[in-house]
Amino acid sequence: MKQDNIIKTKSFDFAVRIVNLYKHFIQNGKEYVMCKQLLRSGTSIGANIREAINAESNADFIHKYAIAQKECNETLYWLELLFATDFMNEKEFLSMKTDAEEIMKILTKIIVTSKAKK
Repeated sequence: MKQDNIIKTKSFDFAVRIVNLYKHFIQNGKEYVMCKQLLRSGTSIGANIREAINAESNADFIHKYAIAQKECNETLYWLELLFATDFMNEKEFLSMKTDAEEIMKILTKIIVTSKAKK
């Protein structure tokens, strides 16, 4: 089940940004609990994509991508909450949100296409 590397690359790059944002929050003594949740969900996207690449079946592939999609949606929630509570400025938020939404669109397209081939 070889997958185009664009989602693998984008999700990894996004995870790096999430880790760096987390480090920034911690180094500046900002909020911890929400940031930890953001770290978990934001890095889980790419981990699930990597698992999907070596899926045992088409159903397993779709399932792993669906989990990545859910984690991406959760990441968007934490980003929105951190922005709404003034832990992130608008520039940081919009940049991260744009990347997460792009990943979400790609994941959705992959899932829809994979289900159609099923």
